[in-house]
This record gives sequence, C-alpha cells and structure tokens, in this order.
Amino acid sequence: MLDREKKKKTIYQEMTGSGMSRRQFLKLCATIAAVLGLDFSQTDRVVQAMEREEKLPFIWLHYQDCTGCSESFIRSSHPTAGDLLLNYISLNYHENLTAAAGEATERAKKETMEKYKGKYILAVEGSIPRDEFFIAGGRTAAEQVREAAANAGAIVAIGSCATHGGIAAAHPNPTGAMRLQDVIPDKTVIQVPGCPPISEVMAGVVVHYITFGTLPELDHRGRPKAFYSQRIHDTCNRRAYFDAGLFVESFDDENAKNGYCLYKVGCKGPTTYNSCAQLRWNGGISFPIQSGNPCIGCSEENFWDNGPFFTRQAHLPGLSKPLNPDQVGAIAVGAAVAGVAVHATATAISKKRTNNTVDREEKKGENMHV
Repeated sequence: MLDREKKKKTIYQEMTGSGMSRRQFLKLCATIAAVLGLDFSQTDRVVQAMEREEKLPFIWLHYQDCTGCSESFIRSSHPTAGDLLLNYISLNYHENLTAAAGEATERAKKETMEKYKGKYILAVEGSIPRDEFFIAGGRTAAEQVREAAANAGAIVAIGSCATHGGIAAAHPNPTGAMRLQDVIPDKTVIQVPGCPPISEVMAGVVVHYITFGTLPELDHRGRPKAFYSQRIHDTCNRRAYFDAGLFVESFDDENAKNGYCLYKVGCKGPTTYNSCAQLRWNGGISFPIQSGNPCIGCSEENFWDNGPFFTRQAHLPGLSKPLNPDQVGAIAVGAAVAGVAVHATATAISKKRTNNTVDREEKKGENMHV
C-alpha cells in the first residue's frame, strides 16, 4: 500500500509525462490565472499548486437533467477538457463518462468516498425529485446525495436544474423537483447556474479549489463572484445601442441586421448575472446576444417561469418606474441636447466675462493715457 502511495504523481508530473513542455505548462497556468481573475503576480500560486497537488478525485451525480451541463464541461478550452479529465481531476464516478458500468461504477464511487474523505469534489447535475420518482440500486436520489455530500471536500451544484430546480421544477412541478441546497441545507454548496453553465466557469471552480485548497469567494446566493458579479448587460457588445435607444423591433427587420439592442424582443441581459459577454462560448467565439438571439436569463432563479422568452420586461432593477424603451433614445438625445445647451451657456458666460474684463482694461488704459 505504501509503495503504491509513493508512486502517485502530481498534476505537473502527469502533464509533463504526457508530453507537455515546461513552457507550455507555464503558459497554461498563466491562462488559468487569467480565467480565475487572479492578479498576474498570483500565477506562481497556480504553478506551485500544480507542482504540489495530486489529481483531484471527482464524483459527479446525475438526476433530473438533460446532460447538457456535462456536455458543456467537456468543451472547456481554458483549460481544455483533455487537461481537466487527464491531468487535473480523477473522474471516479460519472454515469456518462466513466468507462465502467453497473456494480463496478458503484464500487468506485464508494471507494472514493471512503478513501478520500474530506478531499473529493462532489458535483450534482439535475434537480432532485421526490422519492417515488427516482430509485436506483434501491435508493432514492436524496439518500444518494446525502451520502456523497457527507464527506465531500467541496460540493458544486452544476447548472440551473441543480441550483434552482430548472425546467423540471417549472409550474406545476409534477415531480416535486428540488434544488440541491434544499436536500443538504446544512452544507455549503457552490452554485454554478446556467442552462448550461459556461464550461470555463465550471473548470475555474475546480482549478481554484486545486490551487488554493478553499472554495472561491461566493456572493450572497452562493455563486462564484469571479463569474457572477456583473450583469450581461454591463459588458454586452450591444450596450451602446441600448443607451442610444436603437432597438430591434422584430427578428427580421433592418435593425436586427444592423445588430441593434435586443431588449424589445425579450433580452434578459439587464437582469441576468453571468459571464457570457466576457468569456463567451465555444472557445470565446460568441454568445447568444452577439449571434442575434436575446438572453433568456437561464442563470436566474425560476427562469423558465419568468414570463415569455421573447417579450420585453417592463421593469429594470434600480429603476423606481417601469422603463419604456421607446423613451431611452429620447432621454439620450435630451441629455445630449441638455449637455450642448449647458456648454453653450457656459461658453457665453465665459465670453461675456472676458469681454467685460477687456472693456475694463481698455477703459483703464484710456484714463491713464489722459
């Protein structure tokens, strides 16, 4: 047993053993630090963690979901899915990705929970139904979750189904779908909402835990602040059109072709907290709003029941009165006109003062001459 323990490799050894050069390793660490929002000086901490830590044991449970979160996870580009699965983590249990099946996978899960108490990460994808809607191996979903969560080093709710109940919990919620936190209320759960979440967000949570041995800083809803501290609206590439009052009226009009703001056709960007506009999707290529589809607010609580997807919202956070988007342009123009008027008035006053000063100096000069 001791000999086997001595042969364990660190993450760095795993990487270099698979052909990665030192230069490539350092470049990857710098990229990871950037994704995590770390200061450049903290890149060394990422490097040291990779050189010191072993691959992280992972248990990933599925319940009422579409497996879209797993699909997103394996499409991470910073780091890549290959890096995550082969170098960073040891995916000991995942119904779709583990090679074994049946009793062999259940045995692997049990061994992981016993051997790595307080060290493994538990990820849960999908909402938790009432007991009568899920029985596997003679056990309910809630029983399985509580057992796996008991000795986990960190617990992550992956996707909107696990964080908020998702589509399964939409009215009238026939299965009594619950979010993960409701099943284990005494545990700290890292909430990673989205349908699905951005792959780099999930990867970032994993790498942060490896690097610092602690949970990332969370907001009041349990979401990682590094990824959920801003509204999509705040960094949207169409924000300037919103401020100017230039909106798409229908999906096939000229305004849509010009890339104007999608707020009138239901965009929930002003009320949705996520990193879509910054990290984007598919290796940073694009995100829904950029490609012409309004944000549906999938990372917000009860997003499926928050009204029609393609109907504009009447109220924005921070405003005491409902916003009429038709007035935004007028407000912007009014502000501009007001600004011009103020500038013109200030210029006139300054000019008048200058002329008065000149007149006094000229008069003073004439008196002295006399």
